[in-house]
Amino acid sequence: MILFSLTVFFSALLLFLVQPVIAKVLLPWFGGGASVWAVCLVFFQTALFLGYLYAHLLVRRLRPAQQAQVHSGLIGASLLALFFLNRRWAFYDTGDPAFRILGLLVLMVGLPYFTLSATGPLLQAWLALRGRSGTDGKEGTGAGISPYRLYALSNAGSLLSLLGYPFLVEPYLTLRQQLSCWTACYVGFGVLCAMVAARVKALPQPALPAAAPGPQEKAEEPSYRRKLLWLALAACPSVLLLSITNHLTQNVAAIPFLWLLPLSLYLLSFIFCFGPGEWRWSKSFLPLPALTLTAMAVALTAVSADPELKLLVPLFSAGLFVACLMCHGELARLKPHPQHLTTFYLMISLGGAAGSVFVGLVAPHLFSGYYELQFGIGAYALLAWSVFYRDEPVRAAPAWLTLGALALALIFWMGRDIRQSGEGRLLAARNFYGALSVTQEILEDGEISRSLSNGTIVHGSQFLTSRRRGQATTYYGLETGIGLTMRQDQRPGPRRVGVIGLGAGTMAAYGQPGDYYRFYEINPLVVNVARSQFSFLGDSQAGVDIALGDARLLLQREESQNLDVLVVDAFSGDAIPVHLLTREAFALYFRHLKPDGVLAVHVSSLYLSLAPVVKLAATAFGKRAGVVINDNDPENGIFGATWVLVTRRPGFFESPLLRRRAMVIKPPAGVKLWTDDFSNLYRVLRWGEDTEAF
Repeated sequence: MILFSLTVFFSALLLFLVQPVIAKVLLPWFGGGASVWAVCLVFFQTALFLGYLYAHLLVRRLRPAQQAQVHSGLIGASLLALFFLNRRWAFYDTGDPAFRILGLLVLMVGLPYFTLSATGPLLQAWLALRGRSGTDGKEGTGAGISPYRLYALSNAGSLLSLLGYPFLVEPYLTLRQQLSCWTACYVGFGVLCAMVAARVKALPQPALPAAAPGPQEKAEEPSYRRKLLWLALAACPSVLLLSITNHLTQNVAAIPFLWLLPLSLYLLSFIFCFGPGEWRWSKSFLPLPALTLTAMAVALTAVSADPELKLLVPLFSAGLFVACLMCHGELARLKPHPQHLTTFYLMISLGGAAGSVFVGLVAPHLFSGYYELQFGIGAYALLAWSVFYRDEPVRAAPAWLTLGALALALIFWMGRDIRQSGEGRLLAARNFYGALSVTQEILEDGEISRSLSNGTIVHGSQFLTSRRRGQATTYYGLETGIGLTMRQDQRPGPRRVGVIGLGAGTMAAYGQPGDYYRFYEINPLVVNVARSQFSFLGDSQAGVDIALGDARLLLQREESQNLDVLVVDAFSGDAIPVHLLTREAFALYFRHLKPDGVLAVHVSSLYLSLAPVVKLAATAFGKRAGVVINDNDPENGIFGATWVLVTRRPGFFESPLLRRRAMVIKPPAGVKLWTDDFSNLYRVLRWGEDTEAF
């Protein structure tokens, strides 16, 4: 039993440990946005389903000794496939990268992940074969335990891996070391699996497939209706998990590591429902889903007006946890005899994969905003309604009808809110890189302002009257770090300026006759919006060019642009993507800048202190760095912003414009230079001040 438990636990640990590692490998190749992680989850859920399908077919079609031989061969093949894990690719295609990400994941980690996914249900079936479970499939008898307990154990391993990575692995190991350690651990897993397979081969081989009941037992085949219910009970939490994660990180607060909270609660619910404790889901808990459903629906209506971080994060997290407890509790209550264990897990994994595919691949093309959460809440309400009625339809009829009416009213209310939310927007569109919206408002002085947003982050705004529409706003005002740089850099002759991140095209407002501005933008939707909804690009006196694609990949291919100023302002959520702040990225920037050129990096963030990261990179290349912080100026449409300016130009920071504004950056202890092989968000969480005056 110890060998079986250890192997299942270790397989789950490796299964979830490889997820953040491989996602971190892929992020720089596809812009570093949160959507890369969403597509990775689609792959992980789908591969889990395929692994469960493999285990199901193996148990149904082959005898235990044959199963052990086939699985041993699969493990050997997966060990050879580890060669692809350390290969690196780069893509310059500007289309939707979702399917390229899926293809890379299949190539790099597909077979090992498939093998790990299949191991859990397969070993539980082998445990049932050894006579370690009871005949009802719920509680073990004699010296054994139910094989379903191993399902809780595997989720405990997944949770430990998930929480341990950002705090115990990422801060201390480079990416290459992480991949090497994972590879070594996978070899150890292969040894454990081989030991288990040897034990299974040594068992007396039954005439029927593994885990078949004895003559005195009759395990009834689950009906198609029961299988569909299993699928629905697994799909609903999967939709809610991804949609609530998207909602919290895009519409509430782009907090680093916030995605860990929903996923941890999702795994914890499996441990509660399938674990050895006394807790069991019962229908007496149904008022909790009703309460959290209503609270989440109300919060969705109010969040657009004024998101309250301290309220909304606990509310939606509690709502997700209650939903998972209900759905996974019902799954635990309806689990079949161990003979049908692999069928049960197959339907659970199919439901999880279906939910992730809907949110990760279908929703970005189906909806113009993040509306899959409303869809998930509606499906959850209908599912809770059916769960309440299923066992006692006659006696529960009045309450069932009441709950049904409330569920339909809730769905109607959310649908109306979606329709009304679109009425106040000039444009709402969504693709792989996020949901963009363009809004317009009339200010107190009668001025009209138009803004571009992605979730809660404003990416640019413009006054529409002819008197002020050429005025630089938001993070680019005259008193911001980049504004002071452009005013200071008034040497004779035209200027060449590079800008990573287009937004509304605000930087073009600084263009003068003869200047050349080259923008790098990864999202084609942003380019269309900047050209059609804002006039910064069209009104600029400079020559303007837009290069579509990831800035790092484009800069690697281009000859030196000989730039006077290079602006780095490509935000994903609340901060710049990590791959734009590494030593290798700064080497590219300085290759494209003139020797006395200025690099201006926008590092505004509520939760991360990124100025020390830029400072360490500047020092590594023998350059000076200073930070400029400005306050909000609502009358002029200026937001508070933090810019780090990097140059080796003599006297730049001693000039009249910058002498009293630029401050020295003091990197705190423990913060190291970021490279493509090492970065650590935990070390740069905002704890306090990191600057002082020059």
